[in-house]
Amino acid sequence: MNKHPHPSLQNARLLEVSWEVCNQLGGIYTVIRSKVQAMVERWGDDYALAGPWTSDAMHAEFDPMPEPGDALGRAVQRFRAMGHEVAHGRWLVTGRPRVVLIKPEGVFDRLRVIKGELETHYGIPERNGDELYNQALLWGEMVRRFLKILQEEVAREAVLLVHCHEWMAATPILGCALDKLPIRTIFTTHATMLGRVLAMHDPQFYDHLADYDDSAEAARFGLSAIHGIEKQSAKAATIFTTVSEITGLECEHLLGRKPHKVTPNGLNIDRFATNHEVQVRHDNYKEKIHQFILGHFFQSYGFDLKKTLYFFTSGRYEYRNKGYDLTLEALSRLNKLMSEAGIEKTVVCFFITKRPTYSINPDVLEARGILEEIRRNTEAITEQLGERLFYAAAASDEDHRLPQLNDLVDDYWKLRYRRTIQSWKSKRWPIVVTHNLVDDQNDEVLHALRAAPLVNSPLDKVKVVYHPDFITSTSPLFGMDYGQFVRGCHLGIFPSYYEPWGYTPLECIARGVPAVTSDLSGFGKYVQAMRAGREETGVFVLRRHRRSDDQAADDLARFLFEFVKTTGRYRTILRNQLEDFSEKFDWRLLTLDYDEAYELAATGVGN
Repeated sequence: MNKHPHPSLQNARLLEVSWEVCNQLGGIYTVIRSKVQAMVERWGDDYALAGPWTSDAMHAEFDPMPEPGDALGRAVQRFRAMGHEVAHGRWLVTGRPRVVLIKPEGVFDRLRVIKGELETHYGIPERNGDELYNQALLWGEMVRRFLKILQEEVAREAVLLVHCHEWMAATPILGCALDKLPIRTIFTTHATMLGRVLAMHDPQFYDHLADYDDSAEAARFGLSAIHGIEKQSAKAATIFTTVSEITGLECEHLLGRKPHKVTPNGLNIDRFATNHEVQVRHDNYKEKIHQFILGHFFQSYGFDLKKTLYFFTSGRYEYRNKGYDLTLEALSRLNKLMSEAGIEKTVVCFFITKRPTYSINPDVLEARGILEEIRRNTEAITEQLGERLFYAAAASDEDHRLPQLNDLVDDYWKLRYRRTIQSWKSKRWPIVVTHNLVDDQNDEVLHALRAAPLVNSPLDKVKVVYHPDFITSTSPLFGMDYGQFVRGCHLGIFPSYYEPWGYTPLECIARGVPAVTSDLSGFGKYVQAMRAGREETGVFVLRRHRRSDDQAADDLARFLFEFVKTTGRYRTILRNQLEDFSEKFDWRLLTLDYDEAYELAATGVGN
């Protein structure tokens, strides 16, 4: 029996089911991976996860182990004896939770039957030509069969709770309902598929939310099957939860059921803790960003790096949903404000997202390569100069003045130094995008930059670097991972229009970096509810609800302008405050909301 503090859960077993267990695809992976340590601390080995065994790549995160004699171990053995491919072991993340990985192919010949059952019993139409959808259905059927066996084993000693995330892991809930299994199910949607698409196409999405015909809209966008799974799973689950109040409103209108509980997302803050070395790490990683800036901008012109601030925004490429449109408009206005005020500072804003590219722009790589050659030349000259200066000092008699340093350098190095710099310098303005985009003619960010215009003119106070790929330590442009890059920046900008939660600003503050979010994001609304959405906390919540894009862009530009005018000392204080503030988002605190959802499920309150 586990030692869970909630009495009704001490006689429960919990299986968390997600397509992103040991299978990194998107944000759900971050949610679950960061949460498991807090879950294991509460539940011990009475908590486990189930995920898909879709490729051997899962071995990088999975440590197989023999099945113990408990209910889960017995269920795995029985399921394997039936001829199904299933693996049992530990997920190699903090907390090392137990994991069951199931191959979907065991029922590949029953795909049409599975689709027919969904249509007959739940009115969910077929969706053809979507391989991921088909795999999710096959895997869901395998999980359904496994749950039937697991329930038989658990029934001897406890109640079984099964927590499924998102539509890809939701069909087992529908199967359990059809099989009339006494399993208590919890369904969490982190965003509705229909809501995400509608927000991308309707500038007044939230104003129209109550008026949508969800079935008609799902059919219009070819989402009827996925929407049907979400809607029916929300109704069939014992307990239905979502990650924020704003997404709860979306679920109520588009899925037809109000969530029983809001379960906000947190982080394993221990992973981000730096023992009050926030400023030291910021300075170290900022120096690496300086090196990128030298290679990217100084080939054309220079500016004072000591008076330069680094802003960034990042996330999946959803131009309007992620607020990229608003950010670009605000940066254009900031550029004008700084020029008119004569601010002697420079802002470089990075756009980090993922787009189809051919390669890194060869000119960018060449410029960095030549800059490295200049570095090697200066290091060689410095070494020669230091040695000869030392001998000159030791040999001096009465004249103790510093000799002409130029005379101590060989002509070879003088010529090489001059020629290398000459080959590097260019009269072209620094390019805006670091990669060759597959479809640059239709890229919305590039269009907005040209229209602003923000084209890295020498007169621009605001420069832009559009990096259409994720930053990793293997990147030849930065040579550090994304988390290090974030620590080196001064401000993260995430004024999302549609954001069920919003991990990017949360990860920002956990790293001691101030962030902008919006009141249309789950995280922003949560901060507002804490009565802590002021700049002084390091988190600025931009008002977007019931305000025009023009008003919001003006508010954001003015906030950025005030931030630019702050002192280094003030920003250091903010970084230290954020380290303390981020502890409010530790999973050890936020899993209490999950506990309440599990308690409702265990006592059958949801139904």
